[in-house]
Amino acid sequence: MPPPGDADVPPGGSLVVDLRGIRKEFPGVVACDGANLSVRAGTIHALLGENGAGKTSLVNVLSGVYLPDAGEIWVHGAQRQFHSPADAIAAGIGMVHQEFRLVPTLTVAENVVLGSAPRYLDMRQIVERVAHLATSFSLDTDPTRPVWQLSVGERQRVEILKALWRDADVLVLDEPTAVLTPAEAADLGLALRAMADRGRSVIYISHKLDEVLSVCDEATVLRGGVTVAQPRSLAGVDRSDLAQMMVGETAAEIPRPANQPGGDVVLELEGISALSDRGLPALHAIDVDVHAGEIVGVAGVSGNGQRELAEAIAGLRPTTAGTVQLAGEDITAASPRVRSRAGLAYVPEDRLGMGLAPAMSVVDNSVVRSYPSMRRRMMLDLRLCEDFCRRLIDRFGVQVGRVHDAVSVLSGGNLQRLLLGRELTGEPKVLVAAQPTRGLDVAGIAAIQAQIVAQREAGVGVLLISEDLDELLALSDRLLVMYGGRVAARMDPTQVTRTEVGAAMAGTVPA
Repeated sequence: MPPPGDADVPPGGSLVVDLRGIRKEFPGVVACDGANLSVRAGTIHALLGENGAGKTSLVNVLSGVYLPDAGEIWVHGAQRQFHSPADAIAAGIGMVHQEFRLVPTLTVAENVVLGSAPRYLDMRQIVERVAHLATSFSLDTDPTRPVWQLSVGERQRVEILKALWRDADVLVLDEPTAVLTPAEAADLGLALRAMADRGRSVIYISHKLDEVLSVCDEATVLRGGVTVAQPRSLAGVDRSDLAQMMVGETAAEIPRPANQPGGDVVLELEGISALSDRGLPALHAIDVDVHAGEIVGVAGVSGNGQRELAEAIAGLRPTTAGTVQLAGEDITAASPRVRSRAGLAYVPEDRLGMGLAPAMSVVDNSVVRSYPSMRRRMMLDLRLCEDFCRRLIDRFGVQVGRVHDAVSVLSGGNLQRLLLGRELTGEPKVLVAAQPTRGLDVAGIAAIQAQIVAQREAGVGVLLISEDLDELLALSDRLLVMYGGRVAARMDPTQVTRTEVGAAMAGTVPA
């Protein structure tokens, strides 16, 4: 098949990427079923779709991670076949993954050139070239600083610089603002616009629809591995339009729960301190209280102690100072099992690994908290386990093929529904939910948020740790901002702006 003619090219620029009829199948799953993606030079192109729509599989084909089972890859008008990421890089395709691939002990410049520099390095010259590249694309950073000293936003700039150093003219960004402050996200948008203005192209994967509308020029929408809209100009399109294209329904705004009087204190932390995985101070004298029937939101850039805070409350991380009380009972030295039996439900940010055991079945994962009641004498009653699992699945809308399949085959939204449902079966007094909607699509987010609000209305005290400011501002009764392992600010979410919260997340509290 020849490259597209002028009639096939959207007005305004030539096609730099043209994926045609891409099919990618895994055992039991068709990830892409004839998907298409056409990206013009000098544009920021959103790739949208709900969880499991095939977005990641499609860009993995473009970046050489997967070999397609069918279809064609055209780059700059030439048909290509990529057998490895190195082939894609050589063709000008640069992938910036959500999980950064940097060596913390190396400097910015060393990370940028790692794997692509000549055998003999003139580091002074390389530092100068990296600094010039950073300045040219508004990605200002110090090339001589070790990566471990950088913020999350600065590390993302390093990943982009790596791709630009390799002369990528097509950048693929997967959920690029998931762990950024509003200010860092705005800076990233300006940097991407500078790249597009200079003729480079960006493929932008995100579930944040407002962000897509503010940053991107065009969009392609996948549903069930099939392209349902492409390419679509975003001029005059609103959030509801995008959501309807993605999932076939409009996106409702996050509802603010009705005001209700708070009950007794059900969770109280006094002077909690704890160490990080590396043995360094991660929490510094944290004081937090949560009342029955309220949601206390916790904002902050990833890495400022939120994970350690949640694990300290759950009993998974030892504290070095302070006390934890649950419904008036001191549980500072209690095990996770004792805390669970006392009424603490915990949804960790790591669904697979910390929350659910990937190799275990759906039914086995569902009864982890309740298995003592599933026993008959010394053995588990498998029929009781299956009945319990099916009731949980029905109650929380988990879409499962077979309950005895490994839980790892479920989509992100269904994993989160199963995990949250399992934790709520014991009628808890306190729910600690860490990043419960991260990476979920519109429908998945709405379902999880509805469950959290329902717990609040049932009198449960909720500690909601999230990096989604819209979610926190809409759902929280009170808002805490963490920075450097401390509570940097305490705010009323109905009286504060995103800019003020973002400033606190960056360590600067407005006067």
